[in-house]
Amino acid sequence: MSMIKQEARVEYLAMIQKLRLIDDTFFNVCFDNNIEGMQLLLRIFLARDDLTVKCVVTQQSADNLYGRGVRFDVLAEDSEGKLYDCEVQRANEGAIARRARYNSAMLDARKLPKGAEFSDLSETWVIFITENDIYGAGHPLYHVERIVQELRRPFEGGAHILYVNGANRADTPLGRLMQDFFCEIPERMNYKELADRADYFKAKTEGVNAMCELMEKFGEKKMEEGRMESARATAAALIALGKLTVAQIATATRLPVEEVKRLAGVGGT
Repeated sequence: MSMIKQEARVEYLAMIQKLRLIDDTFFNVCFDNNIEGMQLLLRIFLARDDLTVKCVVTQQSADNLYGRGVRFDVLAEDSEGKLYDCEVQRANEGAIARRARYNSAMLDARKLPKGAEFSDLSETWVIFITENDIYGAGHPLYHVERIVQELRRPFEGGAHILYVNGANRADTPLGRLMQDFFCEIPERMNYKELADRADYFKAKTEGVNAMCELMEKFGEKKMEEGRMESARATAAALIALGKLTVAQIATATRLPVEEVKRLAGVGGT
């Protein structure tokens, strides 16, 4: 474990105790390789007690050669080869319909190898656990399915989208699960599978150290992002003055020459 300043560690420890499963960083950590926990979620979400999860990974990227890629929060595969992208969203804007559509498309692109038949595509589920009732209708779940409108029957494409209403705290299996997602104290959670994992990262030395390391890296990343943003602003101001070359601005701001060129909108020095 790297040396973390005592003052920073005290701050991290306080922040860790406030984390909940609805917070994406803690969600990713708690469900990384957590087959038992993900199986619990999917069985409740889909009302399938026979569902068996085979593997779970977090923060998996899917690149798009022609545009924006995507990073899945938690990606699971069951014993039937079905894929599940499970995301937590505290802001409604993060769970808009077109993001769900994009994630669904990228799941397909990730799974189907070159030369494979379209019939080989896995059945997929994109699941958003939202802090708010995103549709405001009071339903615990919102299933999104394509239909053939004129025939009023399902379009059997095998791609499903599900919104889980985090505002639902009813005394039902799903409601109790959502209670756990918003609970800061593991001992008060309803499901042992989730409580044990949360307790590991909040109370056990090894888990707490791992969380402190993660928060240290996150802080460093944020600092670097802040430095880059400041450097870009400085570079833009120097470009506007028109006194320095691209190379000189790059040296002064420690930005890559190509980044300065991009800011200047030019192709040469």
